[in-house]
Amino acid sequence: MKHGKIYWENRYKNNSTGWDLGHPSLPLTHIIDNLRDKNSKILIPGAGNSYEAIYLIESGFKNVTVLDIASQPLESLKKKFLLNDNLKTVQDDFFQHTGKYDLILEQTFFCALETRFRESYIKKCHDLLNENGHVKGVLFDFDSQRTEPPYTGNKEEYIKLFEKKFDIIEMNRCQTSENSRKGKELLINMKKK
Repeated sequence: MKHGKIYWENRYKNNSTGWDLGHPSLPLTHIIDNLRDKNSKILIPGAGNSYEAIYLIESGFKNVTVLDIASQPLESLKKKFLLNDNLKTVQDDFFQHTGKYDLILEQTFFCALETRFRESYIKKCHDLLNENGHVKGVLFDFDSQRTEPPYTGNKEEYIKLFEKKFDIIEMNRCQTSENSRKGKELLINMKKK
């Protein structure tokens, strides 16, 4: 993998984290605010500093797992929630992770993966989800030829990729994007087939 553990550790060490908003993103808070079951098993892959996980815990969710290949952001999250059993931090490669979840929250992880891993990501999400499980979040929706993350794409491409394993309930232009991402995100809700 071109961008493995060492690459991401260095990005955090060098403060090269341009994707980090410093707070939970508006689309994700909107999704979280509309979740009803506080006991849902939730996974946030490629979680980074995971402001969304903090928001989930502060909103009363009881079973949140954050997963990242880099240790630095997980360490700071662990310190903040040292005595909170509702949050689990896991340093691991997403593709090696095991478990079963009701919801996978997607923020910037999918587009951080090289495009050759997209089908593997979809298969892994499908494997990690319980029956009737969902992937919800946002995907970047603009075309560019990048050699570094984020790797972009478009709605038509994503539909072709995801529809093999998921019923696409929603994949529309996000109306609640942060200013820096306006017009560049799709709000997604996909149910495991």
